[in-house]
Amino acid sequence: MALKIRLARGGTKKRPHYNIVIADSRSPRDGRFIEKIGFYNPLLAKDHADRVKLDLEKAKEWMKKGATASDRVHRFLANAGLAQPLKKNNPEKAKPKKKAQERAAANAKLAAAPAEAPAPAPAAAEEPAAT
Repeated sequence: MALKIRLARGGTKKRPHYNIVIADSRSPRDGRFIEKIGFYNPLLAKDHADRVKLDLEKAKEWMKKGATASDRVHRFLANAGLAQPLKKNNPEKAKPKKKAQERAAANAKLAAAPAEAPAPAPAAAEEPAAT
C-alpha cells in the first residue's frame, strides 16, 4: 500500500479549504483516508497563523512508515523544518520564446549591417549683397 500525505478539498464553490490527510494513493482525492493530520486555508493571508495547521509529530511518524508527501504538502513540511525543500530546475522555461527569438534575430541583423554614412549637406548658394 503506497501512502501519501496530501490535500483533500473541502468547502463550497470558490471558497476552498483543504484537510491534510494520510491516504492510500489509489483512493480518490476527497474520498477515503486513514488519518487527518491538519488543514490548509488558502483564503487567509500568507502570514496568518491559521493558514496552515499541521501535526508535525504525526507527519514525522507517517513519513517513517513510508508515506510520501505531495508537492504542496512537501512545501509545508519543508517550511516547518521536517523535510528538505524541493529543488526545481527547468532550463527550457528560461529560454526565450518564439517571438523574442525573432526580435533578437532582427536586432542582430540590424546591428551587423554597416551603418551608412550620411549624405553631405548641399552648399548654400550665396546671395549677392544688396546696395
